[in-house]
Amino acid sequence: MKIAILSNGPGNYSTKRLKEEAESRGHEVDIIKYKNAYISIDEKNPKVIYEGGEIERYDVVIPRIASYMTKYGTTIVRQLEAKFPRSYFANRSLAITRARDKLRSTQLLAKAGVAIPKTVISRNATDIDGLLDELGGAPVIIKLARGTHGNGVVLAETKKAAKSVLQAFYLNNADGTNVLLQEFIKESAGTDIRAFVVGSQVVASMKRQSLDDDFRSNLHKGGLGEPIKLTPEELKMAVKAARAMGLVVAGVDLMRSERGPLVLEVNASPGFGIEKITHRNVAGKIIDYVERNAKRGNKKDRIGV
Repeated sequence: MKIAILSNGPGNYSTKRLKEEAESRGHEVDIIKYKNAYISIDEKNPKVIYEGGEIERYDVVIPRIASYMTKYGTTIVRQLEAKFPRSYFANRSLAITRARDKLRSTQLLAKAGVAIPKTVISRNATDIDGLLDELGGAPVIIKLARGTHGNGVVLAETKKAAKSVLQAFYLNNADGTNVLLQEFIKESAGTDIRAFVVGSQVVASMKRQSLDDDFRSNLHKGGLGEPIKLTPEELKMAVKAARAMGLVVAGVDLMRSERGPLVLEVNASPGFGIEKITHRNVAGKIIDYVERNAKRGNKKDRIGV
């Protein structure tokens, strides 16, 4: 098969691993640095141009869109979807966009019956008492709807701190990004679980622990990871969360609470650092999956799209 990996470049670890696994199976692989591509739109021949030439049809397109390039990256993916409807996309543009919006993804998870921390949203900080009462009081987690890698996430331990954080977010939030408040799960502070989902299976899972008193356990914030075995309930919930987003490949972040596992977030381009920690061949599982499903097209993976 001809496979295109939409990436920031060949030096990216996940891109290298996907290329290695695909080529070891005899596939032809091209890495397309999507931020250097551009689009030509007309009613007769819409196209994507890269390195001086029009991108031709690939059997499989694997998007690896960085969070800070979501709008442009998904525009490229969307154009390729329109141009080549018979190509197989391991994550479609709409699913990626929805997963990057914390408010929209939270709504979709709740609609699908996936357990999540209780969440409220407000466009101002004037009714802080009502917001906190809805969540059961402080402390609370406050986060920007489009933050990533633990950025734009703050723990407010008191009502006064929550009000100050909200005022600061709205004062510096010129683009109108939504701000969410979530209940603080004390028993899981500083610890969470990353489940790497491919299709209908969790192919790797790890526990992440912060190094200090930081309530965020994200590896990008210096957290440590170790392999972990998930319970049947956690496995089922991770797959259900990915399907709620319409994602074929997803990193589902969970936490263990007194009332059971809760989904925190679903990542549309999860990192492959989990391979080094769990010694699982995640890239190989992705290539295996697209090999089995490419000939069927995208129909079976459009759930919820």
